[in-house]
Amino acid sequence: MKKQLLYVLALITFIGVMSFTLQVDRWKAPEGAKDNKNPISTSKRSESALRGARIFKTRCMVCHGKQGKGDGIGGKALTPKPQNLTLGMVQSQTDGEIFWKITNGRNDMIKWGPILSNEQRWDVVNYVRTLGK
Repeated sequence: MKKQLLYVLALITFIGVMSFTLQVDRWKAPEGAKDNKNPISTSKRSESALRGARIFKTRCMVCHGKQGKGDGIGGKALTPKPQNLTLGMVQSQTDGEIFWKITNGRNDMIKWGPILSNEQRWDVVNYVRTLGK
C-alpha cells in the first residue's frame, strides 16, 4: 500500500511539474483584436520585419531570448515565463491579436503601447512572424 501511495504521489508530482513547464497560451486577446488588420502591405513586410528585429533585439530579446523561444536571461525569474514565440499557438494567432498583446502587455511584460509607435509595434508583429519559420 505504501509503495502504491508513493508511486501515485510521484506520478502526481511529475504531472504537475510537466504541466507547469509546458507553455499553454491562456492569454487571450479580446475578440475584436482578431479583426485588427496589419496596415503594412505584404510587399513591405520584409522591410518592416527587419525594423522589428532591431526593436526586438533592444526591447524584447532580454526576456524572449535571441530566437524568441522564451529563454532570455531576463525571463528566468518571471512567472509566468515569457512565451516561446516560435510555437504554433503564437503563430496561429492573427496579426491583430499579437499587436494587441504587444500593445497592452500583461504581468511582467511591459505595456508597449505608450512606448512604441503603432508602426513600430506592427514592425515587431512582422518580425514575430519570421520566428515561426
